[in-house]
This record gives sequence, C-alpha cells and structure tokens, in this order.
Amino acid sequence: MKKHEIKLSEEQRKLLVKLTNKGKDSARKIKRANILLLADEGKKDKEIMEIVRVSSGTVERIRKRFVLEGLERSLEEKPRSGAPKKIDGRGEALIIATACSNAPEGRSEWTVRLLADRIVELDISKSTVQRTLKKIRSSRG
Repeated sequence: MKKHEIKLSEEQRKLLVKLTNKGKDSARKIKRANILLLADEGKKDKEIMEIVRVSSGTVERIRKRFVLEGLERSLEEKPRSGAPKKIDGRGEALIIATACSNAPEGRSEWTVRLLADRIVELDISKSTVQRTLKKIRSSRG
C-alpha cells in the first residue's frame, strides 16, 4: 500500500472530470486534477509522471496534499511569500501627493525620474514610483 493512497468519492471524481474537460481553470490546476484521477485509477507514480508530464515530486506532493488537506487544497496553489513590499501606504501617499503637486521650476509636469529623485531619501526606486503611479492610473513620462 502506498503512503498516500488516493481514494476519490464518486462526487469528487465527477468534479475532477468536469474540471479537466471544461478547460477553464489554470493548466496547473488541471494537471493536479489529472494526477488525482490517474492515482485513483491505481496508476503508479511513474506512469502518472509520463502521462501528465510532471516530476515525481509533483505527483507525491499532490497525493500528500490530498490525503492530508483534502481535495480543494490539493488543487489550489500554495501561497508564495514573494518579496516584501518596499513601501507602505504612507510611502505611496507621499508619491501620489508629490505627483499631484506643482512640478519643479522649469518643468510643466512631474516625470517618473523627477519623482524618484525627489523621493530618494525614502530609498524608493524609479520602478517602485512607476508601479505606484500605475496603481492610480497616472501616466508620467
């Protein structure tokens, strides 16, 4: 007996078949559903790897998540940590307030570079300024 044996209920099987046939979900979610369906049919991990074109680690991870966390969790992406935000709401507010203020003398409007230079003491990069302005749909050259 395998460490993480998959036994789907009829309802779970129908849900997974529908999910794979519909094709509206992400490719990764559909692959996970296929892994569970094939495992439920009694296929070995090596066969599943070849059919679904994933690594042995992926097959084992999906099996384990199904057994330990259930169907829904085994189909979803685990949250990724990502890089921490470089600025908080106060920093964003400062960028926006500066962008909405009068442009420097000799300029008709703020550019991203000018804003980044003005806010340099906060250690905020030009790309962070651009992303912040994009969030509020403000276009600066």
